[in-house]
Amino acid sequence: MAVDLSMPVLVVDDYKTMVRIIRNLLKQIGFEDVDEASDGTEALTKLKERQYGLVISDWNMEPMTGYELLKRVRDDADLNGLPFIMVTAEAKSENVIAAKKAGVNNYIVKPFNAQTLKSKIENVFEA
Repeated sequence: MAVDLSMPVLVVDDYKTMVRIIRNLLKQIGFEDVDEASDGTEALTKLKERQYGLVISDWNMEPMTGYELLKRVRDDADLNGLPFIMVTAEAKSENVIAAKKAGVNNYIVKPFNAQTLKSKIENVFEA
């Protein structure tokens, strides 16, 4: 596994329960440094303050969606290489295509378990 478990991970979701679930799954995998943001705007602020190794973001958030956050990250010269995984409850192919075009590294459809999350993260860092 070529993944650095000590790297800081930012989980972005406006649903506190989902943040807690993802945080717990990351801890099961072995990540210890997990931070959170409740929307894309807060996430951008945190991304400018600290260097993260991975962003795991929900798609559906207000006021800034995960898709908008992804586009902002990819447009920022300091952040555009940051690994980014999108999480969504909707498996709409047009969303997957839009996220891929915007530069997402991987895509997870809810619900998912620690093994799915681990393999998606490993795929990002093996690429």
